[in-house]
Amino acid sequence: MTSSSRQGRGRHRKYLPWAFTEHGVVMAANVLRSPKAMAMSLYVVRAFVRMREELMTSAVIMRRLTELDKKLITHDVILRDIYEKLRPLLAPRPPRRREIGFHVGMRKG
Repeated sequence: MTSSSRQGRGRHRKYLPWAFTEHGVVMAANVLRSPKAMAMSLYVVRAFVRMREELMTSAVIMRRLTELDKKLITHDVILRDIYEKLRPLLAPRPPRRREIGFHVGMRKG
């Protein structure tokens, strides 16, 4: 079925949307002048404002998490470099082999 022959809710709807935008709510409140319509429009506008605040807060948190992620990546690289430089120092030394036999050494005295 092609997009132009779809029926029901599609790209070019013949049905009204089920949601309002914040501006649509204000416009509806101006048209519908009943006290209940005004109260509901205030309620919905406050919900939009609260949702916008929450989205801004989450955007700030996501930006901060991205910054922390970048720092962690750079710290990880630096720590890996330090570990690679310390690895030879942490490796156990091979035991020194003592020669078998009697050795006469001159003592300084």
